[in-house]
Amino acid sequence: MTALTTTTPAVAAAEAGELPQVRRRRRLSPGRRLPAARLIGPLIVLALWAAASAAGTLDTGAVPAPWTVVRTAGHLWTDGTLSTDVLTSLTRAGYGFAIGLAAGVLLALAAGLSRTGEALIDGTVQLNRAIPTLGLIPLFILWLGIGETFKVAIIAIVVYIPIYLNTHAALSGIDSRYVELAEVQGLSRLAFVRQVVIPGALPGFFVGLRLGVTGSWLGLVVLEQINATSGLGYMMFQAQNYGQTDVILVGLLIYGVFGLVSDSVVRLVERRVLSWRRTLSN
Repeated sequence: MTALTTTTPAVAAAEAGELPQVRRRRRLSPGRRLPAARLIGPLIVLALWAAASAAGTLDTGAVPAPWTVVRTAGHLWTDGTLSTDVLTSLTRAGYGFAIGLAAGVLLALAAGLSRTGEALIDGTVQLNRAIPTLGLIPLFILWLGIGETFKVAIIAIVVYIPIYLNTHAALSGIDSRYVELAEVQGLSRLAFVRQVVIPGALPGFFVGLRLGVTGSWLGLVVLEQINATSGLGYMMFQAQNYGQTDVILVGLLIYGVFGLVSDSVVRLVERRVLSWRRTLSN
C-alpha cells in the first residue's frame, strides 16, 4: 500500500527553499511614557524666553527677562508680601474647591441614581452652566457682601459644574448589564454603589476633577482683583497701577505653577486609583 501524504503550501515553500515572508506588525500605541514629560514644553518656552531676552529681541519694559522676574520674586518673598499673598490665595482656592467638589459629587450621585433626582437637579445645573459664572459676581456681592464669602462661593460654583457634568455623564454611561447582574446577585443599594457605581463613575469623575482644579485658579485670579486687600490677584492689580510688569509676571507664573502641580497631582492619583484599567495612556 502506498501512503498518501498531503503537503501544505507553507511546507511546499520550505521544501523549495522559499521561506514565507513574515509581515511585521505595526506599532500603533504612543510608546513608553517619557519621564517628566509634562515639563518639557514649559522648559522649552522658558528657554526661548531667555534666549530672546538675552538677544535683545524682547522689549524689557513689556516683557522682562526671566532672571529679572526671578529677582523680583525673591525680593517680594524676602519682604513677606509674596508669602502672605500666596497663602491667602491658596486658602481661598482650597475652601472653594472643597465645597464645589462635595456639591458636584453629591448632586451627580443624586441625579445619576434616581429619576426623581435627575428631574429636580439636572435641569437646574444645566441652567446654571448656561449662565456665565463670573456674571454672577455683582449679584453675589449684593447677597453676601464683598468679603471672603462671595469669593469662595463663586469658586465653588466654578468647580462643581464640571465635576457634576463629567461624573453624571459617567454614571449615565454605565452598562445596564452590570445593573442587571447586580440585581441578579441580590446586591444591596450600598453594595451596588460601592462595587458598580463608584468604579464606573471614577474615570469621568477624574476628568471633572481636573477641570475643577483648573477652574478654581481661573476664577481666583479674577475674584482677587475685586475689592480685595491681599492675594496674588490683588498683587497683580496693584502692579498694573504702577506699571510693574515684572510683578505681574511673577503672579502669572505662580498661578501657572499652581495649576500645573495640582493637575499633575490629580493625574498621579488617577493613575494609582485606576491602575486596573488598560488604556492608551498607560
